[in-house]
Parts: sequence; C-alpha cells; structure tokens
Amino acid sequence: MTSNQAEGNHEHEVQAAATSLADLPEGVQSIVDALDDKRAVDVAVLDLRGVSETLDCFVVATGESGLQLKALEESVHVRLKAEGMYPRAVEGPSERWVLLDYGPVVVHLMSPEARDFYDLDGLWADAQRVEVTPH
Repeated sequence: MTSNQAEGNHEHEVQAAATSLADLPEGVQSIVDALDDKRAVDVAVLDLRGVSETLDCFVVATGESGLQLKALEESVHVRLKAEGMYPRAVEGPSERWVLLDYGPVVVHLMSPEARDFYDLDGLWADAQRVEVTPH
C-alpha cells in the first residue's frame, strides 16, 4: 500500500467516525422517535454508506411480542406518513420480523429471538453506529 492509499483510507475512517444525525437520510429521527413512543428495545441506527454500495441506513429495533412489533410498525408508518414519507415496500408483518423499506432507510423490527438469530448488528459490524436520542 502506498502512503497516498494509506492516507486515503485514514481519511475515510475519520469521515465514517464523524457520522451524525445531520448526515443521515431524512426520517431517521422520526423513526427513532416513533419507536421510542412504543417502547422499542435496543434501537440501533447503522450508517451503511461506508460499507455498502447499495444501502444507506438501517434502523434495527426489538419488539418483545408480536403485538408490540405491530404497534412499532404502525407508529413508524403514522409518523412518517404525517411527514409525507411512504414505504416502498413492507415485508411481513410476522411474529418475528417486519421490514419497512423507506428507500435510503430500511427499518428492521424484530423479536428478540429473530434479532439474536439473524444478528444484523454483527453482520454489519463494520458499519458506523450512530447515536440518535429520541425527542
């Protein structure tokens, strides 16, 4: 590796570490707020732009029952609809996993068992985790 390549890689690492809410796609704060309203567990916002050419952002959250997963899905839908945002697709709903595709932001609502089994957090461990505080 040349010194220029090393410098370029270092710059990329610094940029990835500097990710903030302002850098994320529209709707992420509203999604986090909607999930907080329905007491989602372990909400994670992953900035995938540094590790994927096709994905921008995942929001992953755990619902502790099928009813809570449905409530989380509805809360996100209502909040984003009020802002003029509609999902491109919805996979599920099921008792284990609901996927809401809002284009640059994909929301994964999972049961504790599904979250452990599929381990999206581990699969995307190289992604920048962004702290987003509910309002």
